[in-house]
Amino acid sequence: MNKILLTAILVLFLTSCSTEQTNTNEPITIQQEAKTMILTSKDFENEDQIPKDFTCQGTNKNPHLKWEDAPSETKSFALIVDDPDAPTSTWTHWLVYDIPADVAQIPQNSVPGKQVTNDLGKEEYGGPCPPTGTHRYFFKLYALDIESLTDVTKDNFLEKIEKHTLAKAELMGTYKKEK
Repeated sequence: MNKILLTAILVLFLTSCSTEQTNTNEPITIQQEAKTMILTSKDFENEDQIPKDFTCQGTNKNPHLKWEDAPSETKSFALIVDDPDAPTSTWTHWLVYDIPADVAQIPQNSVPGKQVTNDLGKEEYGGPCPPTGTHRYFFKLYALDIESLTDVTKDNFLEKIEKHTLAKAELMGTYKKEK
């Protein structure tokens, strides 16, 4: 009796399965893996020491930055340079937004967009200047889905850009003051 019941269930299952073949004239969609946006510098490699020239012990100019593989929907970029190793909290060295979508690099000592007051109290790049030891400095580039942000301050910068982020790339350099 169990064999008959099992056979009947198996027959019902097999006849309910579709045996239709897919139409070979329809296009086949292949999802490609999204490219990751990459941020580099000709002045230092990721995780290497930032040259003195780009610090408070040098000319304090911003290093060259270059990016590739930004999403095609990008309408602008934003940049944060910060130091999470600062004694009290993460120290912000540079905040830039409304970098045009057709820009793919920032030359040394240049301002690619609108700047926001940093933790040094200035609307400009403030190079690494750790009080003690070796600190890490993160250059974080965001591809945004909006051309222009409004009412941007140091306090709301990250919140404003995170609402519009399509992709993010990071470059990290270190610095220890020379004596």
